[in-house]
Amino acid sequence: MVRSTFAHIDLGAVRANYRTVSSYVERGSGRPDVIAVVKANGYGHGAVPVARALESAGAGMLACADIEEGVELRRGGVKASILVFGALSVSELDGVFNYGLTPTVSSPFAARALRDAATRRGTCVACHLKIDTGMNRLGFRYDNLSQTVPEVLDGSGLEIGAVYTHFATADDPVHSLFDVQRIRFDEALSCLAGFGVRPKLKHAANSAALLRERDTWYGAVRPGLLIYGIAPPGYSGLLPLMPVMSLRSRVVAVKGMRVGETTGYGARSAASRPTTVAVVPAGYADGLDVRIAGRGSAIVRGHRVRVVGSVCMDSITIDVTGLDVTPGDEVVLVGTQDGTSIDANEMAEMIGTVPHEILCRIGSRIIRTYDSEDERVVPTVHQNEGCAGVPAGARRTP
Repeated sequence: MVRSTFAHIDLGAVRANYRTVSSYVERGSGRPDVIAVVKANGYGHGAVPVARALESAGAGMLACADIEEGVELRRGGVKASILVFGALSVSELDGVFNYGLTPTVSSPFAARALRDAATRRGTCVACHLKIDTGMNRLGFRYDNLSQTVPEVLDGSGLEIGAVYTHFATADDPVHSLFDVQRIRFDEALSCLAGFGVRPKLKHAANSAALLRERDTWYGAVRPGLLIYGIAPPGYSGLLPLMPVMSLRSRVVAVKGMRVGETTGYGARSAASRPTTVAVVPAGYADGLDVRIAGRGSAIVRGHRVRVVGSVCMDSITIDVTGLDVTPGDEVVLVGTQDGTSIDANEMAEMIGTVPHEILCRIGSRIIRTYDSEDERVVPTVHQNEGCAGVPAGARRTP
């Protein structure tokens, strides 16, 4: 059974968006690879179905947040190379070797732990080295590499297949840190070359950066939001993207309110005229932000209507005054109905957040349904193949 409120995922659109991004960056010199980001359960879309769709579209490398996410992808039958972004400090490293994942080394501690684990297994593991150029989160500081990198290179067990960084302000067209970070990354690459580190692959550009500046493409780009059919704020219209997720529900009750009456917790707003409201079984337990109360919209019978009252745990109410609405009518919270649309960017702007959050917070009790899902592949446990760092059958990328 499917609850009245569900998210529908168009996997055909995922494939189309991947190909659109790939075609866009092919116009640059060097034809960079596309590392498709599927962390955080595929930005709330379902990591395994999305990853399998991306594989079928030609993706040779995917990226996730931690080892546990990578293991989930492997168990779901994903064969592409899988880059793990996150820190290794508190992770169980067996997953790197048993499932053929490509880890990120972002600190001397991580390098030691990974080298020790590889040495115990009598193998060598390929990794990506992360440089902190100004995000001040994970990564080796760009201005301290002469002190930290020698330890990474000391001994066997690790092979640096790629070097990368991450931009803090790519989605802010006027922030100066973006250009500063790009310069710092180039300087860091030169410094690393002095230690003999000349990786096959370099990457830096997330969705916003790859649209903003071709000089950030290097050997690969890392689109996340673009894969899911959404351009970062300020970059809409640059690529012909297809929407991937729609969030839909149905009216479960319709009732009238007299002048002065209120709906929802807190009784924050009173009806200024005779009002008809409809109850929709979707609330903050499903991922709706409480701040859409009085600000947000939904679509019913092809019309935008306002969310009124409070966002409750399991429901919202919408003002349907003047519309012939009955229980069972479809309600669109994200998506399109009869030519009227609401997207994640609009919802994010309304409450002062980013579209990534809107997508990722769609709750676990929301069933995801899929178009064009490939046949399921029986997952297998892979052993790390030495310095290649990829499982048997995987596409080999650095």
